[in-house]
Amino acid sequence: MTDSATGAQARLLRLPLGLADFARRGFRLDRPRDRAVLETHARSFLTGFNLAARHWRDPHPALATVPDPERGFAYEGAGMYAAVRGLARLGESTAFRRLCAGPGDAYIHLIHVGYGWAGGLAPLPINTVPSTPLLRWLALDGAGFARVYFGGLRALDRLWHRAPSGRRDAALSGAGRALWFLESASPAGVASVIGNAPGHARGELWAGVGLACCYAGCADTAALDQLTETSGKHWPSFGQGALFACAARARAGDVPEHTERACAHLLGIDSAEAERWTDVAAAGLTESADVAAYTEWRSRLRGAVAARS
Repeated sequence: MTDSATGAQARLLRLPLGLADFARRGFRLDRPRDRAVLETHARSFLTGFNLAARHWRDPHPALATVPDPERGFAYEGAGMYAAVRGLARLGESTAFRRLCAGPGDAYIHLIHVGYGWAGGLAPLPINTVPSTPLLRWLALDGAGFARVYFGGLRALDRLWHRAPSGRRDAALSGAGRALWFLESASPAGVASVIGNAPGHARGELWAGVGLACCYAGCADTAALDQLTETSGKHWPSFGQGALFACAARARAGDVPEHTERACAHLLGIDSAEAERWTDVAAAGLTESADVAAYTEWRSRLRGAVAARS
């Protein structure tokens, strides 16, 4: 198939919003208020994919129509579309570079995460990571999320039994984010699943939960305290995920109240300071394309969280 033919097919792609339905996914249904919030986020992701498919030459005006609190999820979905569009060239597409430019820079982390969804849904003949130094490994986080969001706990079991590697650990963090959706933001639910995970996987899963509860929300002060307590010795990993979430929201310039509240309650800082922490921790690593640099970035942040405890 020619590149142009594949591109034409990609433009015709649409993801039905029904994919966000937790009942259809087999997710937990006994927490209707949290379910409604998280389904809204999932629909925003799907909307972003569809908007990017229709407006790939200039996606930003269309994505700007998505409400501010949901726009990061939409950019994540657009990142997945950009990855799908690039399949014909076995690498990055023009759509991806356009998406990252201009207003997309404020959502650069989400775009890279979304890029990885394409590799999480099918065994693709690509590396599933873009060429961007350091941030490229966020795509593996996205791949881990996608595998568990669509494959459930069986997919998680397969993931945590993979051979040890920095790539596996990055994907496990994404799987932890997905658990927040599978369990409809139940602290006890995610703790139960993680409690049954192999020891090597628990820290990464808690990092994903920390990111999800601070970025997507649905965790009041009592829930944050419960998560902090049950994460136990993995609190630094949970805190690192929280830092990633708060920094991503701060970069976008519109921090929801739930994120600011969680940042202050968990870490004693505001979202702007969380962004500064992540930037400082990345010093000397930003030009490295090795997964070891991404691992070191997160390790530094976990050390900073532990030192503050």
